[in-house]
Amino acid sequence: MSLDTFEGTYGSSVSSPATTDHLLPLANSSSLREKPSKRRLVSYVTLFVPARITSFNTLTFFCLTCVWVISYKLSLQGGDLLFINNNLGLLGGEILISVVSLTSIVTMLYMRKLRRTLRRNVAVLLLVIATALYVYDHGERFEEHGFYNVLVFLAIFIPLNVVIATTYVLFMTIPNFIVILVLSLVGLACGVTLALRHYIGLFDQGMFDRLQDIPGECKWQGSNYPLVDLLPSGTQNFWAGSMSCKPSAGDIKADFDAQGYLTASCSTGDAITVDILPDTRRWMLKDKSKWQIFNHRVLDAVVHSNYTKPMLVDEQIQAVVVRCGAQSKIVTRVSPPPSRIPEFVPPANTDTRSEKARDKITGKRPNVIFLFVDAVSHRQFYRRLEKSAAVLKTLHQPGKTRLTELYRYHSLGVSTDNSTKAMYIGAINPERVNPLPIWAYYRDRGYVTARVETSCEDWSTTYISQYHRSKKYSIGERSLDYELSSPFCMPEFYPATGNSFGNFKGPFSIIARCLYGRHVHEYGFDYINQLRHELRSVEQSRRRPYMMMLNLMEGHEGTGEVLRTLDNRLSVFLEDLRTSGELEDTALFLLSDHGLHMGLNFAFLNSGQIEHRNPFFSMVLPEWLHEQVASKGRQGLKLNEQRLTTPFETHFTLKTLANWPAYEDSDFEKSLFSAVPAGRTCEQAGIGSRICKCKV
Repeated sequence: MSLDTFEGTYGSSVSSPATTDHLLPLANSSSLREKPSKRRLVSYVTLFVPARITSFNTLTFFCLTCVWVISYKLSLQGGDLLFINNNLGLLGGEILISVVSLTSIVTMLYMRKLRRTLRRNVAVLLLVIATALYVYDHGERFEEHGFYNVLVFLAIFIPLNVVIATTYVLFMTIPNFIVILVLSLVGLACGVTLALRHYIGLFDQGMFDRLQDIPGECKWQGSNYPLVDLLPSGTQNFWAGSMSCKPSAGDIKADFDAQGYLTASCSTGDAITVDILPDTRRWMLKDKSKWQIFNHRVLDAVVHSNYTKPMLVDEQIQAVVVRCGAQSKIVTRVSPPPSRIPEFVPPANTDTRSEKARDKITGKRPNVIFLFVDAVSHRQFYRRLEKSAAVLKTLHQPGKTRLTELYRYHSLGVSTDNSTKAMYIGAINPERVNPLPIWAYYRDRGYVTARVETSCEDWSTTYISQYHRSKKYSIGERSLDYELSSPFCMPEFYPATGNSFGNFKGPFSIIARCLYGRHVHEYGFDYINQLRHELRSVEQSRRRPYMMMLNLMEGHEGTGEVLRTLDNRLSVFLEDLRTSGELEDTALFLLSDHGLHMGLNFAFLNSGQIEHRNPFFSMVLPEWLHEQVASKGRQGLKLNEQRLTTPFETHFTLKTLANWPAYEDSDFEKSLFSAVPAGRTCEQAGIGSRICKCKV
């Protein structure tokens, strides 16, 4: 049947160029008249799409709207973290269905000949429904996670509709566009295939080796197509603004002198005030809960002073905020100096040492620096921390230092809880009452201990306070010589009201995490560097070993992009460790607890699930320590690089180092220094069946 016959049959629906001129507002009527073949193609299509809304079209719009609303509402189901993890595929599928449904509605609106008022009214109706869905649930917690759904929805909906609109415009303006499109898609498919092959090859690579396919050893389950690697850096949060911090304290000069006096000046001539931040080390468990208690306790304890002359600050204070006009500057110090801190004598009722180990340990003892970067997988470390990875590789200097990297290091839970409890106390559900973290273990053995939390959180309170009979007990005072937390509770970074863990402010935000013109992690590195300098300035005969920990949160957010902001400062820190020679007597741990457990990669791709189970782990040992370990452990450290390991082994490695060289054989046998069984299964390793992703 000819087009003319169709026109005679269906009348005005395809009877004239004027009709096709109005098929889409984006179309240019002159271009349609100049391209009759293209106009004919569009006319054929519209034969099956009546121009005016009929009862069938009304039903179609109604059904699609119902699918959109119902599927999106189903995706809002909430619960605890385990519920979200177990139903993540279902929730993600429901979001995809809602995206496709709304996209179909929008596409139909603009591919029909509709009166302008009708099109506008339908658009307003869609906007009202979308607003109602947002108001219904825009939470940022597991129980109510509507805001995260919005971000995921828009991350798919906007690019999809841009592609559809762009394709249509090009189709209407470029001759032979269909041929060009097909050839382009073929070329794109070839390019994507080659790129994916490249990134699949990179997925398991490390510093000097890669995950080996060893008969009998577990393999990561499911297909592994790391599509996220195809996205240019910054793609997932380009709309969140610059990842840099705008300097805001250039006019303020402030520092502590050796006697503990704070001196400050301000070139603007404005009055200077000083906020003296509390030392939180001695605080009780009940005062350090992270849910809008710890931060308010800090803010309530801040002492505000006018600065007129150098002021003596209590020696327990580790940080102050100097303010001048609209500018603010955090000044930290290590106080009292390590040379004045006596060796800790643990109370008899909480002493972690065995009877035979209570004599003073003699022999060469390693220092320990523990850098913990939350929610960073093995692949994500290399994807987002390229400079740091390059410097870390140089820390392997046979004759001086040795680097170990684990390729089958497996997380123990969905989030931080299980992995860090296994790492720090050696058990997920401890049976003993009043457990103490591993840093208490070091302090009991003569180490100077320090911990920096950059998220206004106390790990001990959050994860093990429920096992303590009294919430008036202070784990910090019992286990640490130094603690820095209060600067990271300032309301300019950590919201004083509402949700402290939102997407646009706080320690989980998807934008640059700045505080007074600097990235939050910079204050943590400043303090650790000050502590390193102070500790190593003590004369050799009086110097004590040290164990310091820095907790970094840049990996914990849905886009996976904020981690890039850590790269410069982390790489500088690692380079300083190398050039200073400090690693010749210090064990360095750089590791995570799990991979990213949010965002598109985790929600929709099996490669994201693999990354979630495979956190990054590296350890650098001095040559002398590595030789002793290799001799005693029969190359267990080397064998473990390719075997299934967990944070449990990390815990016993830390315990062994705390007692070195008078370590307990039972600890050594459970540590990374001794080979775990070949062909180890998740069950043997203590990994739950639901979380296990590496199977024999």
